[in-house]
Amino acid sequence: MSEVPSLLQTRQSIRGNRLVVSCVSLLLALAVLSLVGPLVSSYSVDTIAFDQSFIAPTLEDGRLFGTDDLGRDLFVRTLKGTQITFLVAIVATLVSLVIGVLYGATAGYLGGKIDAVMMRAVDALYAMPFVFFVILLMVVFERSLFLIFVAIGAINWLDTARIVRGQTMSIKQRSFVDAARLTGVSSAGIIWRHIAPNLLGVVIVYITLTIPQVVLFESFLSFLGLGVQEPQTSLGALVSEGVSRMERAPWMLLFPASFLALLLLCLNFLGDGLRDMFDPKSHTG
Repeated sequence: MSEVPSLLQTRQSIRGNRLVVSCVSLLLALAVLSLVGPLVSSYSVDTIAFDQSFIAPTLEDGRLFGTDDLGRDLFVRTLKGTQITFLVAIVATLVSLVIGVLYGATAGYLGGKIDAVMMRAVDALYAMPFVFFVILLMVVFERSLFLIFVAIGAINWLDTARIVRGQTMSIKQRSFVDAARLTGVSSAGIIWRHIAPNLLGVVIVYITLTIPQVVLFESFLSFLGLGVQEPQTSLGALVSEGVSRMERAPWMLLFPASFLALLLLCLNFLGDGLRDMFDPKSHTG
């Protein structure tokens, strides 16, 4: 019988952890603000007004975050950038999660030569420079958000696969897996019904630790000019623009960088809180 914790136990553990609840609440508030803010604002994300460029933050005319060098409202662009950053982080993480869990669980359960070959393939992919891989994709295909999802997800699943493989090698030694094997359940059935559910704790923690990496990857790509392209924007792209205009308009860097830092801090604290919840060693001693 599987030893996966029930949803009720997981929910009660989450509610009892103030750090996790606070981080989740703040992330939800940030997500809602990024969705609702542009809708209620009187400015659009791509409206250019050269006569209103470099306006400092002010309550007059609703310029809460000021304007950029093209006269675009920075408040709306920061919230739109937060939307894109959330979207890239979630989708790319899901891509890496699906590939990594299936790959790592298969390698760890089958073991032997199959495991050795599969993990050597992972090592070979590790040797490929990430930036080179992204540039190659950008040359072969057109730049798009979907391509960024693929590029980031295609490299992040490697860490997931290694972690899941190690956990699977431990789980497959348990009695409920032996019982399933004796009753004639196929390898695919054991992996899907018994191995994968018992990876829940590790996967949840790793998701919260992977999303900050994805956000940083996307920000790094946008900083290099390889990420989100105009008229769309992201927090990384806005930070890149702010750095180049820092002396003339410091608010162009301050607000997007603050949103990005807040997002990363919440995700990292959330990961630490979930790790303490799901790691048995944190409850001993």
